[in-house]
Amino acid sequence: MGYDDILRHLGGFGRYQRRIYVLLCLPAISCAFHKLAGVFLLAAPDYRCRLPYELENATYTLPDERLSMAYPIDTLTGKYSTCNYLDANFTDDYWAGGTPAAGVRPCNHWVYDRSKFESSTVTDWDMVCDRNWLRASADSLFMVGVMLGSIGFGYLSDKYGRKPIFFASLVLQVIFGVLAGIAPEFFTYTLARMVVGATTSGVFLVAYVIAMEMVGPSDRLYAGVVCMMFFSVGYMLTAAFAYFIHGWRMLQIALTLPGVLFLCYWWFIPESARWLLSNGRPTEAIILIEKVAQSNKLTVPQEALDKLLEEDKAQQQEDTHEPKPSLLDIFKHPNLRRKALLIFFDWFVNSLTYYGLSWNTNNLGGNPLLNFVISGAVEIPAYSFLLVTLNRWGRRTILCGCMIFAGTMLLTTMAVPSSQQWLIVVLAMLGKMAITSSYGTVYVFSAEQFPTVIRNVALGASSTSARVGGILAPYFNLLGDYWQPLPLLIFGALAFVGGVLSLLLPETHNQKLPETIADGENFGKQKTVPVGVVTGTNGIVGSGDRDIERTAEEMQVLSKPESVVDGEEMASETTKAGEDKKKY
Repeated sequence: MGYDDILRHLGGFGRYQRRIYVLLCLPAISCAFHKLAGVFLLAAPDYRCRLPYELENATYTLPDERLSMAYPIDTLTGKYSTCNYLDANFTDDYWAGGTPAAGVRPCNHWVYDRSKFESSTVTDWDMVCDRNWLRASADSLFMVGVMLGSIGFGYLSDKYGRKPIFFASLVLQVIFGVLAGIAPEFFTYTLARMVVGATTSGVFLVAYVIAMEMVGPSDRLYAGVVCMMFFSVGYMLTAAFAYFIHGWRMLQIALTLPGVLFLCYWWFIPESARWLLSNGRPTEAIILIEKVAQSNKLTVPQEALDKLLEEDKAQQQEDTHEPKPSLLDIFKHPNLRRKALLIFFDWFVNSLTYYGLSWNTNNLGGNPLLNFVISGAVEIPAYSFLLVTLNRWGRRTILCGCMIFAGTMLLTTMAVPSSQQWLIVVLAMLGKMAITSSYGTVYVFSAEQFPTVIRNVALGASSTSARVGGILAPYFNLLGDYWQPLPLLIFGALAFVGGVLSLLLPETHNQKLPETIADGENFGKQKTVPVGVVTGTNGIVGSGDRDIERTAEEMQVLSKPESVVDGEEMASETTKAGEDKKKY
């Protein structure tokens, strides 16, 4: 590509690019604050019904002998009910009698255990018992905002430029983040958080795109993974804020205010040169390229700039005559349709499990802050694992292996006795680490499955499947109120099934990527090839007596020079770096 040639003249990943790259990775930390804040903002501490004789400042702890006289046993959990109390007058004679009342009454008010969480939206607005669905809805609507933001801000950044949309998103994020912290009731809080969710797409995704558009092909895989590690750092830092700030309102505002610092980027962050070129502003693009070259103490030859402008003009003319593919084209062909449905399911399961585990740390037992930090920390080795193995072991091997391993770890929690909470945490964290690796793999794997002419449309549909998983994850976590291991078992079963089904997808590593719809339909099909047949430039030059079956991608790689294979491996790295942004 023309601009990638220019990047080589600019020193590849030179000093200027590294400086801008680091600056653009920092907003990932702030976006992680908002995405994971719900774990603490919506924390549900232990609670019980406030008895008729108790005042508003009643303490959570009751003597055991009074518990049996005040609350019925919940038949589902086998514990004292937290949503009903016995219909008694609770006089001194009743307490001394030792015989519990027969009738029950529903709770109207609750007493919360504030030893772990001083306050949360749950304690302020009593989102427990028959109102517990509001907790899940708040996180779910946040993810609806993320989905709408990825569509809306993505379109706006393509139309109006990366830089203005980045800053518009940042301003909205700060305003609505503070508004969520001062919201007087649930509706205002949830609406503000939904807008914040949308802005995480505008801030992080647009910043990611600017960063990746400044990085050469050979560095994009590492640059993309390191950018995701910044998100993991923000994940862990969220727990530090929660450790020092115990009130949910101040916590929400404290997590929002760091975004103000990024407003100073207006004087440091340039517009994307690629976007300027593709939108008919070549003069500004050339000025930016020369500025980067001067900062790196290099010179870009004039003939390289002229060639860039010619290629860009030709590309724009080609794009105007190119027919727009439709998502329906995938479903018109049986093999493409089968692969697409499997890929959509993988995206759904990976997103559901990733966010489900990330938001479920309070329900694992033990120290919720420690669980949360570990859940973020395991992402670092998960991403490092991809850097080492993704281009060595193959995409399908890693995707299937990680999903099956994650499913096995989560399903194993069913066999752990409730007294061994530490073991449940260990197994859940191993599952989180594996699903993080598989989530990173599914981007590049699915991008390589779809033919070029339909790839962007198909990846958009895949991303939508992932967002649906994120939207549903809070409701699955809500099932833990009825049986603690249930969310982990559901996530584990789906991850295991998804890993096994992924074995039906063809391997794409070191294969010739499909270009047309016909290529995509044939990619992965079983074909019969005579033994000894060698396809060369002059046709078939040999044959044999027996037939063997080889997949279409194996046939393609047989007739491909080694240099082409190496070049496509580099292209696949570029594809991954360009698509990883949709996860966040």
